Amino acid sequence: MKLSTPRWWYTRDGKTGAVARLLLTPLSWIWAAATARRIARGRAVDPGVPVICVGNLTVGGTGKTPVVREIARRLGAAVLSRGYGGALAGPLQVDPATHAAADVGDEPLMLARDLPVWIARDRAAGALAAAKAGVRGIVMDDGHQNPSLRKTLSLLVVDGETRNDEWPFGDGRVFPAGPMREPLATGLARADAAVILLPADLAAPDPGLLRALAAVPVLVARLAPAAPPPPGPLVGFAGVGKPWKVERALQAAGGDLKDFWPFPDHHPYGEATLNRLAERAAQFGATLITTEKDWARLPAAWRDRIAAWPVRAVFDDEPALDALLGRTVG
Repeated sequence: MKLSTPRWWYTRDGKTGAVARLLLTPLSWIWAAATARRIARGRAVDPGVPVICVGNLTVGGTGKTPVVREIARRLGAAVLSRGYGGALAGPLQVDPATHAAADVGDEPLMLARDLPVWIARDRAAGALAAAKAGVRGIVMDDGHQNPSLRKTLSLLVVDGETRNDEWPFGDGRVFPAGPMREPLATGLARADAAVILLPADLAAPDPGLLRALAAVPVLVARLAPAAPPPPGPLVGFAGVGKPWKVERALQAAGGDLKDFWPFPDHHPYGEATLNRLAERAAQFGATLITTEKDWARLPAAWRDRIAAWPVRAVFDDEPALDALLGRTVG
């Protein structure tokens, strides 16, 4: 979903948020009812191989993609994505040598650099095509609210970045009055476990968040740099669900961040925008830096001029994760 995540979804204070929540609540009832109806009427297809769904309960960024990558890596499984932002409907296997983000979407292209990745607007057709090609398991990127596939295991990724003035799920309101795709209890009832993804500068999950997830087993993972930020001054930018998380992470990792530009999720970078970013970096004698996901959307001519900063999901209790996954792909 392409959006700039409203900060008022997660902040208790502020008249703007209170008024917006009140005005948008009727639309949230419609959204919740439509989601529930779609799930109830869905007919799940069994592709003949295990399907591990890694989804979430909110719109906007939770850090789900690094969890998808880590689980697929551990299982030797393929990733199945809708291919949001790409022109190709699939089903097809992503080839980084021939496909661009405009073809298959930024996240699939990024993941396909080290994993087998399939895209399909029709998830059931994509899973069947991947199974026919011989994959031993499928990690479904997103899809907790998609009833078209029979899921062997359903994991929810939850953003652990809960500050003193923020709610972990907004105030529980459904989109567009809040960040929820569906009511919390409804989504948890279909989940086998939750993964709380913590930023590097938080030592432990918020107790309130743990209480909210008490109905399911909880694993804790941390979003860790796969490499340190480049030395010297940096100008960062990101077009993700919660771009401020990237800014905080770069600073927490020791990056000398002079400026940071947020963009909407899946933002397409044109020459005019990139030239402005380059001019801003030149003012500081800085290196431009962005996420791997954003880097996948850059025009080829700009990729040598902008650093991609990789991050990975590191689980606190890896044996517990392996035990959970061991029930699926043997």
